[in-house]
Amino acid sequence: MRLTIRTNLAMRTLMFCAVNAERTVRKAEIAEACNASENHLAQVIHKLALAGFITTIRGRLGGLKLRRAPRLVGVGEVVRHFEGAVPFLDCMVEDKEPCPFVRFCELKCAFADALDAFYASLDRLTLADLIENNTEMKRLLTVG
Repeated sequence: MRLTIRTNLAMRTLMFCAVNAERTVRKAEIAEACNASENHLAQVIHKLALAGFITTIRGRLGGLKLRRAPRLVGVGEVVRHFEGAVPFLDCMVEDKEPCPFVRFCELKCAFADALDAFYASLDRLTLADLIENNTEMKRLLTVG
């Protein structure tokens, strides 16, 4: 399994905002610290804002901030929001030609169980868990 670039950028953006929670951060700062394209990051920021993870502020002094405290942002919630529509197997795609094994396939069930375990593991983590006591992460992401 491999997470999409958007999910990775979403988590990096949220960690950046959490480390710099006392200020409004700019997209360019996040892009530089996370080695990301500003254009790609803009799409991720838009989706994070629509989902209620961040607040965006327009204008000369604008930027973005976390909408919730880091301890209230679940990693599983973020990953589900960005990865939820990505099917793990072709047979999990509803509008595709059905697999001839669909009625008796144990593999689909095994992957569904594995995905449930994957998300259960992520659900135990919050954004705060990723940054608190992580001196190197804070050093890398702190602005100013």
